Amino acid sequence: MKFVGADLHKKSITLCVMEKDMAGKLEIIARKRLLCDKPDRVVRFLADHTPCDLVVEATIGFDWFAALAETVCERVVVAHATKMRVIAESTRKTDKIDARILAEFLAHDMIPESWRPTPRVRQHRTLTRYRTKLTRRSTSLRNTMRGILTRYKADRKDLFTRTGWQAAMQLKLHEEERWVLKELKAQLEDIQDRKLETDLRLGEFAHSAPLREQEARQVLASMPGVGFATIEVILAELGDWRRFKNSAAVVAFAGLDPGVRSSDETRHNLRISKSGSPQLRWILIQLAHRVKRRSARWEAIYGKLLKRMGNKKATCALARRLLVTIYAMLREGKAYRMPAAA
Repeated sequence: MKFVGADLHKKSITLCVMEKDMAGKLEIIARKRLLCDKPDRVVRFLADHTPCDLVVEATIGFDWFAALAETVCERVVVAHATKMRVIAESTRKTDKIDARILAEFLAHDMIPESWRPTPRVRQHRTLTRYRTKLTRRSTSLRNTMRGILTRYKADRKDLFTRTGWQAAMQLKLHEEERWVLKELKAQLEDIQDRKLETDLRLGEFAHSAPLREQEARQVLASMPGVGFATIEVILAELGDWRRFKNSAAVVAFAGLDPGVRSSDETRHNLRISKSGSPQLRWILIQLAHRVKRRSARWEAIYGKLLKRMGNKKATCALARRLLVTIYAMLREGKAYRMPAAA
């Protein structure tokens, strides 16, 4: 059996093939740098060294290469890039060295594997992440428009209604600023149309979901403050929630796990790690802002946290508790129930 380490980049792939000799010692038997736009050469090189196992890091764009390698290799392992710190922290870092280290780790069965999203999860994430970008762009445009009116002490909360817009256009504005406002409004309307189209597309995508995913949507919909967009982002980012060992793993995936440094009797609580999925973390923070205003139970929990740690940390802690509750609901397949008193 041969072991292939692949250091993948946008334009090139560096491959290192290793094999154990009679004494069990690893030795390099082939090295090659190939271009990504020549997949036939990649397949030919791998075929010349079969049977083999291959490992590639979970970097952006690895999916096409992993699918290509699966047509030739016995097994394709996707390495967790963050956990492969031995490469990132190496004092001597080249593509050849990276590929060799990956091959060595694979041969010794020491690769920290990363979960590989299914084609459906990838499509789901593409839709929800596009919708999130539209939402953030819309928010940015709204803030810019209100910022222009603030210079005239004429900011209006109802600016984006017909009445508010007509009132704003009656103000004595500089011509260039009036023109910019109209341009921003046109962009905002275009984004709103695109967002509506995206929601329709997401709705069709959800309608075609397998039974387990449909049941998960019903379970999440029972939770206060959770709407269509929140459900879609949570399901898309978590993917198969059964892959997580426990709630701590889910919290770490969302980057909501707080760091800590302790030595002897000294302990320092650090900020949240912000690793994993930024989209999941963002939607949970938004959910925390909603439930602390609309749910008496969660408002009480937030109030106790607020006294201990301040607004921002309390909101993050609330988002963390919400995620733990959501994970429990998905794991058990049970609708929302009032949590125990904090």
